[in-house]
This record gives sequence, C-alpha cells and structure tokens, in this order.
Amino acid sequence: MEWKNLLRGFAMGTTDLIPGVSGGTLAVVLGIYYQLLESISGLFGKDWKRHWGFLIPLGIGMVSAIVCLSRVIEYLLEHHYEPTQFFFTGLILGVLPMLVRQADVRRNFSVIHVIVLLISLVLMASMAFLSGDEDAGPLTALTIGSTIGLFFAGWLASMAMLLPGVSGSFVLLLVGVYPTAINALSTFNFPIIITIGLGVLAGFFFSSRAIRYLLASYPHMTYAVMIGLIAGSVFVIFPGIVSGLGTIIICLVALLAGLSIAMYFGSAKRTGS
Repeated sequence: MEWKNLLRGFAMGTTDLIPGVSGGTLAVVLGIYYQLLESISGLFGKDWKRHWGFLIPLGIGMVSAIVCLSRVIEYLLEHHYEPTQFFFTGLILGVLPMLVRQADVRRNFSVIHVIVLLISLVLMASMAFLSGDEDAGPLTALTIGSTIGLFFAGWLASMAMLLPGVSGSFVLLLVGVYPTAINALSTFNFPIIITIGLGVLAGFFFSSRAIRYLLASYPHMTYAVMIGLIAGSVFVIFPGIVSGLGTIIICLVALLAGLSIAMYFGSAKRTGS
C-alpha cells in the first residue's frame, strides 16, 4: 500500500469539492496523474495488486476530505471567497510550465496544435458565463427519474475530474446537481451519496481508458487540449479584481502560495523532465 497517497487523496478530494477547481489538475501537480490513469484502467489486470495498492489509500484520502471538509469548503467559499479562489488560481497557473515542458511545446507543437489549444482555452473560459439551476433547491429523496439523473451526473463529473482543468464539481453545478451533492454530504444522505458515487466510479473506470488511449496515440494533441483546458479554467475560478489593501494583500499571498506549491511539485528536478 502506498500510504503517502492518503495525503495526496485528501488534497485531491478537497479540490474536487470546489466548482472550477480540478482534481485532475492537482494530480498533475502532485506528479501522479499518469499513474492514476494507469491504475484505474488496470484495476482488473494482471498487476491488479499494485494498482489497488495505489488507489485504496488515494480513495480513502479523497473520501475523508469530501466527508470532513464539505462544510469547511462551504464556509470558505461563503466567508473567504476571494482568497480561496486566488489560491487555486495560483495552483492552476503554476502547473502550466510543467505541462509545457513535458509536451516540449517548441519542438512538438505545430500551428494546428496551437489552434486546438486556443479553442480548448476559449471553450473552457466560456464556462465562466454558464451556471446551473440552483434555485430549485437540493433533492433530499430519490425517485426513479432522479436516481438515473444523479447517476449520470456523477458519471459526467468523474469524466471531468480526470481531465486536468475541468472541474467535476463545476459539471455538477452546470447540470444543477451540485447543491444536492453538497447537501447530501453535509447531512449524510446515503441514498443520494451512493447514487452519485456509483456514477462517479463507473465514469472513472471507462473514461480513464479513453484518456490513456489518447495520451498514447495522440500525445501532442492531447497535451494541447490539456494545456488549453487548464489555462481556460483560470477564467472560470478567477474571482475578479478585489479592493481594500488588506484584502489585496491576503489574496496576493494566497495566489503566491498556490503558485509556489504547484511550481515546487512540478519542478523539472522533481518530475525528472
């Protein structure tokens, strides 16, 4: 068992609670993204023991963060929204140099790669102008229709979680399920938690294989999409220009903290690239 993944999973679970912040991006920051895809895809392969040993501690950490911090995240976003978002903005900006270096952009990117990157960036940035239907209030009881809907919402969210730059929570927000998910976690509504969770697990298993295939068969184009999505996600979570000297200083410190953490984990020395 790779028990150090408990902390990695806890960090990823924390980010997955926040709309606009991608757990996939944090996996890149932590240097475990490709191993994560490999382990999910190989759960039932010949190396299943190694993959389970990687994923079990990671999953425990993620679940622990989601259960323990759902109310904390609600509090931070409600009472300290700008510093929280600036921290994650720094985290996202800090991972871009590593991806650019790993993709060897100068050598491998042609005009078409740059165009795809820009299209991905614009598409992701445009999500900043979208919002889900939050006025209906959270669901607290299941029907046949809502069970199917919540399952596939979890499936879509898990696909987003595996793509750096795309937030699973933001997808839930777009389809109007985020309030229901957060309320279920805060009140331990297990039928709803299990329904969404099963969708997430199914999405993880199938979409990880697709992403691995794309990275193996079309690496440069996949990197172009990933870099565009991550860069565009900054526009989704950026809280805007803040006012007041104290607020500006706190937000700047939060931004630099996120940037420093991401650049430390993504340094050439640590990643070997």
